[in-house]
Amino acid sequence: MQENNRRLARVRELLKQEIAEILRQELSIEEVGLLTVNAVGVGRDLRSAIVFLGFVGTPAQRKRATVVLSENAGLIRGRVGSNVRLKFTPDLRFQIDDSIEQGNRVLALLDELERQPSAPPESPAPPIP
Repeated sequence: MQENNRRLARVRELLKQEIAEILRQELSIEEVGLLTVNAVGVGRDLRSAIVFLGFVGTPAQRKRATVVLSENAGLIRGRVGSNVRLKFTPDLRFQIDDSIEQGNRVLALLDELERQPSAPPESPAPPIP
């Protein structure tokens, strides 16, 4: 069982590296923004995979990236199949990962809280005689 988990981890990492290289070569940053492969989730049978992508760019580029990735999933799968030796080349689904964007929002909120003047500390209640 543990050997199977190690194999899945190796396949995930191999797919992550290969897909990242294909995206770097095939997609224009001006068209789809900057895409990074954050993680790849692979089914136990290795026939399907979800590619989680980090994204930096404009809202228009984000929309275009989603369309381009959907349209070219078969081409990317074919390139992965020719470059990686696996019994089956997994079907690829792409999902833009919002965790970086959410983290940036949290950091911005924390910065805003730090910039706000803090309320003076409450004075302790006078002792009751």
